[in-house]
Amino acid sequence: QVRVAESGGGSVQAGGSLRVSCAASGGTFTSYVIGWFRQAPGKERDFVAAISWSSGATYYEDSVKGRFTISSDSAKNMVYLQMNNLKPEDTAVYYCAVDRFGTLYTGSSRYRQKEKYDYWGQGTQVTVSS
Repeated sequence: QVRVAESGGGSVQAGGSLRVSCAASGGTFTSYVIGWFRQAPGKERDFVAAISWSSGATYYEDSVKGRFTISSDSAKNMVYLQMNNLKPEDTAVYYCAVDRFGTLYTGSSRYRQKEKYDYWGQGTQVTVSS
């Protein structure tokens, strides 16, 4: 059984930084893609960033490129999302998720599709004030 848990959300002023963390456990990580998604009130859950556990390849949604960085620590089974130059529109609940077979589809846009992710955390709130 794969378990996923987020931590590290909080409140910050526009232009500030936060790092959210994802602890994953269980299963075989070799084929995993770990993704971050976010959901603002009244909106769909949207893709933010993803990382291939085996290759370290990273993927970003256009609006966060250059501001957010996803990284992993294989020794700790942790994935991090460093968020810099935060904007009020980044306010959302941030979710970490695991796609067990994501690396088998390298080169596709599978990593953006939330329905392909098998396991989800409970989410952590990020609030950016202007």
